Amino acid sequence: MGILSWLFICGICGIMVWSLIQFIRGGRYRVNLHLRESRFSAEIFYTLLVVYFTVIIGFGLIYFILSINQILLVENGELREVSIIASLIHSMYFSGVTLLTIGYGDITPIGIGRLIALIQALIGYILPTAFVLRLVQSNQKDRDR
Repeated sequence: MGILSWLFICGICGIMVWSLIQFIRGGRYRVNLHLRESRFSAEIFYTLLVVYFTVIIGFGLIYFILSINQILLVENGELREVSIIASLIHSMYFSGVTLLTIGYGDITPIGIGRLIALIQALIGYILPTAFVLRLVQSNQKDRDR
């Protein structure tokens, strides 16, 4: 794999990690959540959607870069050559299925893609917990005031 591909992968990983850290710490653009007594918070819901889409697109681009460099996703147990657009679609689909921990098994990573998929599944498993903790912390701060 070429140095340019590794630079792209490192750049995408850096952006995703920075975005998640900024979210967890509150970031520069901290949103003060003043939640009403309702059970649903549109702010938290939209934030969760944005974070999920960021991670899906980021990991999808990593899988796409890997597939361009012949580290492929195996579809239905057989190695196939597909067009660039089909490879991008398969990469985004696999990223979404992995992050949401559905794992249909129709597309399987090989090589380093397995480690990357494992990391993405772990993020998908932990991310809702982080949102719940943020909500509890926000409610606790409001009660303390």
